[in-house]
Amino acid sequence: MAESSNVLLVSAASAWEIATKVRLGKLPTAEELAADFQGFMLREGFTILDITANHATRAGLLPGPHKDPFDRMLISQAQAESVPIITSERVFEAYGVRRIW
Repeated sequence: MAESSNVLLVSAASAWEIATKVRLGKLPTAEELAADFQGFMLREGFTILDITANHATRAGLLPGPHKDPFDRMLISQAQAESVPIITSERVFEAYGVRRIW
């Protein structure tokens, strides 16, 4: 991440997940972030990875018991774009996604 030549992608699914958790009261400290997710990401130098129909189809068709819709989208995007993902969740490795952290 510290290498300035790297493009750091943040999935639109992260905006969706944060906003959902704010709405449900599970992430009350992130209200400001949810209100201006794109602005925060751009100010930090991140590139937003939009959700495409290909990503959505891949997420919907992913095999296995993992049910979290946000994780399934992140997995499908990482697969489709051939990019690693920064997460502590080991389940991503079961889908052939290179996990950092």
